[in-house]
Amino acid sequence: MFGEIGTEFFLSMKLSEISRTLREIQVSPVKTLGQNFLHDQNLARWIVQQAELSAEDFVLEIGPGLGALTEPVLESGAEVLAIEKDGRLANFLREHFAGRRIEIVHGDALDFEMGRLFPYGPTKLLGNLPYYASTQILVRALTDPTPIKLALLMLQKEVAARLSAAPRSRDYGILTLVVQSQWRVEYLRTVPPSVFLPQPEVESALVRLTPRAPNELPEHDRELFITLIRRGFGQRRKQLAKLLKETPCDWPVAAEQIGVPVTARAEELSLEQWIALTNIIQPATPFAKGTDPNELFAVVDEKDQVTGAATRSEVHGNNLLHRAVHIFIFNSAGEVLLQKRSRWKDRHPNLWDSSAAGHVGAGEDYDATAVRELKEELGITSSLTRIAKLGASAETGHEFIWLYRGEHDGPFIPASAEIAGVQFFSPTAITQWIERRPDDFAPGFVACWRASLEQKAALQRKHPV
Repeated sequence: MFGEIGTEFFLSMKLSEISRTLREIQVSPVKTLGQNFLHDQNLARWIVQQAELSAEDFVLEIGPGLGALTEPVLESGAEVLAIEKDGRLANFLREHFAGRRIEIVHGDALDFEMGRLFPYGPTKLLGNLPYYASTQILVRALTDPTPIKLALLMLQKEVAARLSAAPRSRDYGILTLVVQSQWRVEYLRTVPPSVFLPQPEVESALVRLTPRAPNELPEHDRELFITLIRRGFGQRRKQLAKLLKETPCDWPVAAEQIGVPVTARAEELSLEQWIALTNIIQPATPFAKGTDPNELFAVVDEKDQVTGAATRSEVHGNNLLHRAVHIFIFNSAGEVLLQKRSRWKDRHPNLWDSSAAGHVGAGEDYDATAVRELKEELGITSSLTRIAKLGASAETGHEFIWLYRGEHDGPFIPASAEIAGVQFFSPTAITQWIERRPDDFAPGFVACWRASLEQKAALQRKHPV
C-alpha cells in the first residue's frame, strides 16, 4: 500500500507531498493527539545531529508521525523503537521501514513501560512530544531509575522555557527544579510554527537533557526537597517565611546560611540553595547502614555451621564464608520487584539486585534476617516462602544464601541511602535482560535468579501441566 513512497520522499518532503500521503493513508491531523508533522528536512537532520548518534546507540522515538526524524536516525545506524499512537501511521511506518533496525509500537507513550528499555542499555530519547501530554511523558521517562541517558525533544516553547529557566524568572518553578535536580537542560533553539503541517498555534523549542554526574550536587532527601519546592511555589508571591512555618526550620537562621534575605520568595532560591535548605531541615544520611564496616556478620564453615562473628570489613577483606538472604517480591501481575543499589554500597554500587537482600548478622538466623531486611529496605512486611538455597561461591561473594519469595503490590518506602530506586519487571524481561547485559546486575542476584528458574523447571518436570 505504501511501498511506492521511497527514501527520497523523506529527503525532499514538501507540504503537498505530506498532504498527499496523509490522504492516501486516510489520516486527517487530529488536534487532540498533537499531530503536527515536521516537513523541514534540513531542520530534521540538524535535530538528529544534536543526538550524536552511531550504530552503537539505541533510540526511543516518541511520536514519529511520518518518519521525518526516523529516517535520519536510521541512517546513523542506530537501532530504534518508535511509539506511535495513531494505528494508521504505525502501519505506514512498519511498511515503509520494513527490514530496517526499527520496531514500531502502536500505543500511547503514557502507557509505555520505560523498564522495557533496560535490556537494550543506555537509551537516547528523541521526539516531537504532543503538547497535551509532554510534561507527563517527561516525568515518566526521566524519573530515576531510567534507562534514558540523553533526551532531545521538541516541546511547546512554554514548556521548554520552564525546563531551562533560571532563578528569578517568570518560568522558574516546580518543573524546573524537579528536572534540573537530576538533569542538565539546554535550550537549543526556537522552532516556528511554519515548519509543521498543520501549523500549531504556538511556537515550539528544542531542548537537550543530559543526566547530572553522581557527585555534581550534594546528597539530599529527594522527597523532602520536592515537598519543600511544592510548598514554596504553591503560592509563589508569598514569602518563604510564611510558607515554611510548618517545617522544623528556623527560617531567619536558614536564610542566612543559604545566603538569601529573610523576605525571599521561592523563585529567588537557586537549585543549590533549595538543596541546602533541604539539608538544613533534614541532613542527608552520610552512608547506608548496609555499608557500615563495623557491622558484625555471622561467620560459618563449609557446611554452613556458625563458627563465630566478624566485622563486615574483615569478612569481605578476607573472603570469609558467611550468610545472606535474598528476597523476590512479586506483585499481583506476576512481576518481580528489583532494586537498583545505591552508589554508596561498598559492593556492586549502581547495579540491579533482588527486591531486598542482606547479610545474616551475628546471633541472627536466616528467617529473621529476611523479615528484617524486607522491613528495613522496602518498608513492608510479607509472608515469605523459602525457594532455594545457594552454596557459598565466588559468584555469591562467599555467601550461603537462602532465597525467599513474597507478594506485595506496594507502596514501598525504599531506604534511600541504600537503594537508588525500585521497579517491577516481568520474569521474561529479567531473563532477557540478564542474557543481553549481565553486567547490569549484582552477581549474587544473577545466581539467585538462575536458581529460581532451575527450581521452577524442576517443579514443572515433577508436576507437568
